[in-house]
Amino acid sequence: MAAAPIPLQGGRSNRVWRVGDLVIKLYLKQDDNPLFDNDPAREAAALTALSGTGMVPPLQGAGCFEGHDWLIYGHITGAPWQQDSGHVAQLLGRLHDQPEFGGLPLGVNGSAELEAQGNAILSHCTLTTDLVAELQRRCPIGQVPPLKQLALIHGDPVPGNLLAHDGTLTLIDWQCPQMGDPSEDLALFLSPAMQFLYRGAVLSQAEEEAFLSAYPDPRIVGRYLSLKPWFHWRMAAYCLWRCRRGNPQDRQACDLELAAMDQSISPKTA
Repeated sequence: MAAAPIPLQGGRSNRVWRVGDLVIKLYLKQDDNPLFDNDPAREAAALTALSGTGMVPPLQGAGCFEGHDWLIYGHITGAPWQQDSGHVAQLLGRLHDQPEFGGLPLGVNGSAELEAQGNAILSHCTLTTDLVAELQRRCPIGQVPPLKQLALIHGDPVPGNLLAHDGTLTLIDWQCPQMGDPSEDLALFLSPAMQFLYRGAVLSQAEEEAFLSAYPDPRIVGRYLSLKPWFHWRMAAYCLWRCRRGNPQDRQACDLELAAMDQSISPKTA
């Protein structure tokens, strides 16, 4: 008898089931998400290109059914990431050293592009006019130039997309890989909003420090620290955009990003 499909939780963009030792993903129509793409072709390409590295689940097939793209990959018995931030940093460091593969767009790069993306997100926040104006006023000042040497990045390495199993980690949900600034992946993992929404709690200072210490390229860590205010500001804008769906957690996530932004601009002294 064939195994019955079991719906899997955690995904925000698509429908996913487990059927025996396989995972079936059905891609839903995109809602013009301004930060995270939902590209099935890129996911299939990533699983193919990174096959054998241990960083991705094994691809079994992909296609289209009644106008919806689908993808099948091997099920990994594990749990969403909860602890050992240094392990995540090491995994991302390995990923950022992988060779480029075809079909990847360029990611947002440098403070000017982060500011432009944040303002584009705010332009779609039509139901929260006062908050939009507040965020526009709080846009960070200064300039961090684009990075010249780009790398393969996951584009969405949040806790829900990191599976812990057998003493290792595997990245799933490869809908938006890019050739971009590796500090983008660092910022998305360290984001207070993403940690709160997916794990239920922001990282402690010790966890953040352990992550940054374990990442293998200190130049990228320094770049992330320089861009922190823009990363937090952009994520606050994104959370505000998500508030249109009426989820109060997204408003709280926005506040967490703004508080972190203020801290990164004016850090407390002992």
